[in-house]
Amino acid sequence: MTAVGSRIGGRVLITGGGGFIGSAVVKAFQSRRIPVTVVDRQSPDRARDGVTHVVGDLRDNHVRDEAVAPGTLGIVHLAAATSVLHSVERPVQTYADNVAVTQELLELARIRGVSRFLLASTNAVVGNVGTTTITEQLPLRPLTPYGATKAACEMLLSGYAGAYGLVACALRFSNVYGPGMAHKDSFVPRLMRAALTGSTVRIYGDGSQRRDLVHVDDVVRGVLLGWESGYTGSVIIGSGRSVSVLELVESVRRVTGKPLKMEHVAAQRGEMPAVVLDLSHSADVIGYRPTVELADGLASTWRYFRDEVSGATA
Repeated sequence: MTAVGSRIGGRVLITGGGGFIGSAVVKAFQSRRIPVTVVDRQSPDRARDGVTHVVGDLRDNHVRDEAVAPGTLGIVHLAAATSVLHSVERPVQTYADNVAVTQELLELARIRGVSRFLLASTNAVVGNVGTTTITEQLPLRPLTPYGATKAACEMLLSGYAGAYGLVACALRFSNVYGPGMAHKDSFVPRLMRAALTGSTVRIYGDGSQRRDLVHVDDVVRGVLLGWESGYTGSVIIGSGRSVSVLELVESVRRVTGKPLKMEHVAAQRGEMPAVVLDLSHSADVIGYRPTVELADGLASTWRYFRDEVSGATA
């Protein structure tokens, strides 16, 4: 465990602040001149004004103790094991990374008087609802260890909010994409890498399954609105527009000007046929309304892969 920078009270702790979403959230808080503490397993590539770094694993109690310094204003908890496949293969590790760490952070928040806690959650907590529109009112019926850990974390937030008055908001992200995701293995970066290299993209099933893709800029906006609103409960952060996998491929072809060869393979077991989101509740309670259109978001993502990722690997 290594601390970089000064320890100052009145900071926002952002776990996973060195990651794809976390880095963008850190910049947003910086732009508002709010001091930030970042805890991440990776050392920062450079020092940033107003940012303290704690390097280490949140399963380590010494790392948590260093990160949740006395005087911390709130916690934005983005760090997690997020791979559904890995959660099926390693459920115990996924529980330790997600549920146990969240419990320990909530307890530190209680002990040290931290007033608010934002959690990165997922719509996977409701499981497979077919083509039914997903709302925050649907029962929690996760179908994977990953979804189950996030559902458990949401229940922990609810318990700490009820018992101790903690302002606790679970932000259920849909499929997040955008600049900065070169290291990710979700579908959008796979498409971008295929456009760069001319490789073939695997399509599971017939490609008719529909997904909601939300740009990282809208996710950051959702985090800030959740932080500023003081709302306790769960809210969905998505685009509110579902597209099929085949439609997404065509959109990327238009943006990149590349042919994008496809190969259809057997559908994955348990894959949801559609993710259709209702954003009316999140608009009502925190004022969240997405602003980035898919074509514009894909264009910004392509510029990032073309100009930065291809140059770095050339």
